[in-house]
Amino acid sequence: MPKKILAAAAIIASAVALSGCSDGGNASAKSGVPTDKPITLTVWSWDGTVKEAVTGFEKLHPNITVNVVNAGSSTDEYTALDNAIQAGSGVPDIAMFEYFSLPLFAIPGKLTDLSPYGAQDLASDYVDAAWGNVTIDGKPYALPSDYGPAAMFYNQSVLAQAGVPAPPTTWDEFYQAAKKVRALGGDHYITNDSADIFLLMSLMWEGGGHPFKVNGTEVTIDFNDAGSSRAVAFWQKLLDEDLVNTKVTNWSDDWNRGLNEGTLATQLIGGWFTSTLPERAPDAAGNFRVAPLPQWEAGEKSGGENGGSAMAIPAAAQNKEAAYAFLEYFTHGDGLQPRIDAGAFVPNLSNLNSEAFLSKTNPFFGDQKYNQVLADASKNVATGWQYPPFFGWARSSYEDVAAPLYDSRQGTLAEVLETWKKRSIEYGNEQGFSVR
Repeated sequence: MPKKILAAAAIIASAVALSGCSDGGNASAKSGVPTDKPITLTVWSWDGTVKEAVTGFEKLHPNITVNVVNAGSSTDEYTALDNAIQAGSGVPDIAMFEYFSLPLFAIPGKLTDLSPYGAQDLASDYVDAAWGNVTIDGKPYALPSDYGPAAMFYNQSVLAQAGVPAPPTTWDEFYQAAKKVRALGGDHYITNDSADIFLLMSLMWEGGGHPFKVNGTEVTIDFNDAGSSRAVAFWQKLLDEDLVNTKVTNWSDDWNRGLNEGTLATQLIGGWFTSTLPERAPDAAGNFRVAPLPQWEAGEKSGGENGGSAMAIPAAAQNKEAAYAFLEYFTHGDGLQPRIDAGAFVPNLSNLNSEAFLSKTNPFFGDQKYNQVLADASKNVATGWQYPPFFGWARSSYEDVAAPLYDSRQGTLAEVLETWKKRSIEYGNEQGFSVR
């Protein structure tokens, strides 16, 4: 394997510069967790719910102490992890990864194949797409920890004011609703988009698009398949007609204000948004609801992802048996429920089929049983999607390439994607992958 690929995780640092449960105890015993010596496990995670599982696990394993450390989120953590791997010290026992980042570490052998620990036995409790995210070349290199089925969060009061009595169920209905919301004048838009590649990809994904194909170190990029090109053409139409706010960036004060005041009528985003929307739009309490992502054809039931993460054991970890025991405990065993209670949205069917989960309500969402919507969305996510190993770099590159279009309407989405493709091919080949 090319040396550049073996060092691929270090690429992330340059990318930053450029821009129902199983019996956790039994599973642990089967994995041969040592009981005759004290063990300290270090878990790198920016997901605060993981800490909720520590107390229960330590009671089951009195000789094990678990330290959950926030070593930075996303790229910051990946860079720190690769530095630790190269230095040969400070490598955590478990680390958190967004789904798209797993191949970057798994393909060059920097993560542990979890098959020998029995991970395959857990596959049937996860929605198919989530399990596909952690499976690389037929082997599970992580366990799904949280999930982001793409959904539509909508302000029903604003839609009603615009003359839209019900949430759009197809993209054609969404387009018609967008025109009506825009007709309210001022800063009213159906939604916003400031070069968010995950938003666009969720539309491609839902429609059966497969722009990335990965086979080991071989990568193919093509945005001209039917599912991808349809999504691109549709979104281009909304941009051309000024039906999407391209000035408001997600996570900004303006975004919060738009959600709170109702000038942004919907958000096409991951299901995890239920945990953060109430604090961002307190004045809109009681008006928001959750609906499935609109479909390309009436009656279809397909979906895509927008976010989510998994937990893996670095190949250089020192306490792999104990690490897997805790990994299984908080992603699938008895430690899962405390995390769900703390707000984690997980792709475990044992939870998604649970009446307690499905019947949950929240006054902010008008006491809607919104988890039923999100559970169905999770199960409907189309399978077969792949990310290129260097997607962390590509994600940042897309923002740069798309900036002229979103800032001053220079070019088209199709042209942006073609430029992005060329840069990604060049970059991937420079790193030792075979990209075309």
